[in-house]
Amino acid sequence: MKKKLKIICLTLAICLLILPSLSGCENETKRANTTDYWSTIKKRGKVIVGLDDSFVPMGFRKKNGQLTGYDIDLAKAVFKLYGIKVDFQSIDWSMNTTELRNRTIDLIWNGFTITPEREKVVSFSHTYLANEQVLVSKKSQNVTSFKKMTGKTLGVQSGSSGAQDVDRQPNLLKNQIKDKTPVLYDSFNDAFIDLNANRIQGLLIDSVYAGYYIKHESDPQSYREIQGKFPKEEFAVGMRKGDKTLQKKINHGLYVLYKNGTLKKINEKWFGNTAKVVAQPKS
Repeated sequence: MKKKLKIICLTLAICLLILPSLSGCENETKRANTTDYWSTIKKRGKVIVGLDDSFVPMGFRKKNGQLTGYDIDLAKAVFKLYGIKVDFQSIDWSMNTTELRNRTIDLIWNGFTITPEREKVVSFSHTYLANEQVLVSKKSQNVTSFKKMTGKTLGVQSGSSGAQDVDRQPNLLKNQIKDKTPVLYDSFNDAFIDLNANRIQGLLIDSVYAGYYIKHESDPQSYREIQGKFPKEEFAVGMRKGDKTLQKKINHGLYVLYKNGTLKKINEKWFGNTAKVVAQPKS
């Protein structure tokens, strides 16, 4: 009887510890979905952007540690219109929406793809760039199509839209690869290291990253990019659902940069004439 009583008491104690945590999480989610923080951002004079600082060419660090990239330039240009400084914060990409909800960051701006799963928890700005998932392999592996990955090891970045595509449409790639499970990486840099060492035979990756990375390798011709049937993607800025004013400010900023030619200059700086602007950003 005493033993049963101890178990019951222990169970109650654990519940008492867990319940406040669950309640706190629910409150944070409610605030994120209903509170407009624009006045707070404007008052402190800066907005905090979360990013994976190894995502070339969207946001990454040079050898000297300086942060640079397409999205870095674009975010600074948008908020310059409002006299607000941009503070970039490196985050664990797989935790990006959690960081947003907890207000560690205000925005996810780093080649962030619009997906049905993400639309359930964040709001998006208008699209500013097109993207797609491509399979990158070393030509020495003789992988010329998705089907050629049968029995081979695939790498994807944890929390990426590519990882979601693999799970969402398993017949395109997942069911063919070794163990029907891809190897997850924290960054594409780590994935490319394993690809070059033949520890993986294919890497599903954003086309904007693949093209930039391969171009800067010592032997670009040793790689092969393979297009599949995954849906085309659109890059946009992610934010809390309650931040309606922030959403309007970013959308208007993108429109202004389009009209005054700044968006075109940023595109050409990072992609030359190959940048795929989806459409004229709306005002």
